[in-house]
Amino acid sequence: MLASRVTMAPTLDGFQIEETLGVVRGIVVRSRSVFGTIGAAFQTLRGGNISLMTDLCERTRADAFAQMIEHAEVLGANAVTCVRYDATEVMQGVSEVLCYGTAVRVRPL
Repeated sequence: MLASRVTMAPTLDGFQIEETLGVVRGIVVRSRSVFGTIGAAFQTLRGGNISLMTDLCERTRADAFAQMIEHAEVLGANAVTCVRYDATEVMQGVSEVLCYGTAVRVRPL
């Protein structure tokens, strides 16, 4: 249920924030496999979407999001506001994806 109460906005429509519990985050660091890199290199030859990298990025973001939700639940939150993503290449071929937001307790208006 908490995952349905996640927003990039500072408020959640239809709800009033009763308590702010703090910043929550999910961090995933991933590297590309040799085979994935080779497969992606072949996909670049024909142009267009590089589906191997798209899938890797989507899985990584989803994992970071799930970690953030778990962190919020541990704090007792029933919603997360101000959600953002950030990505950094920590070394060649290794990227960090961070999903963070503010854990809150809300009640319906």
